[in-house]
Amino acid sequence: MKSTEEKGEDGRSATQLRPLSCTRSVLNRAHGSASFSQGETKILAAVYGPKAGTKKNENPEKACIEVIWKPKSGQIGKAEKEYEMILKRTLQNICILNVHPNTTTTIIIQVVNDDGSLLPCAINAACSALVDAGIPLKYLAVAISFCLAEDEYCVLDPNKLEEQCLEQGRAAIKLLSDFLRRKLWSKVQSDVSVAG
Repeated sequence: MKSTEEKGEDGRSATQLRPLSCTRSVLNRAHGSASFSQGETKILAAVYGPKAGTKKNENPEKACIEVIWKPKSGQIGKAEKEYEMILKRTLQNICILNVHPNTTTTIIIQVVNDDGSLLPCAINAACSALVDAGIPLKYLAVAISFCLAEDEYCVLDPNKLEEQCLEQGRAAIKLLSDFLRRKLWSKVQSDVSVAG
């Protein structure tokens, strides 16, 4: 695995990001859409809504966010269900849900190509599509992933091969992700208590 100074097969160091690309309004029938690429990883996001009515067990005084993950091929699995949940929670935290109460906004994520850092690419695509749809947001979320190497250095925006080589870094990333999620949740709760 490359150190922070060494160049990998793709010509970038461990601290360099792959090329990013974002195009909005790529689908005609969606209320908002975006295509987001990080290197060879590409996601297409479409926003439909807000539409009247919320799902069962949802608060009718707030808007409901629904996320549907479509893999490149095959059926949706455990990892994709987890991605849906993480993306839904992320979007619920950034959207202003009381502007359109008793409505549902559906975000469909279509994986076009997966060459690593799939979830951050999906978060970036979904946020771009929400902006394109004119959905009111508290703030704009942006995401990037990293892996920890055995030598205790970070590899930013790992591709699929780097993710597989750094599999042991996933436990550390999960701990960091849990820490950040708790911090984000406490920040959101304090924002709500200040606003209320």
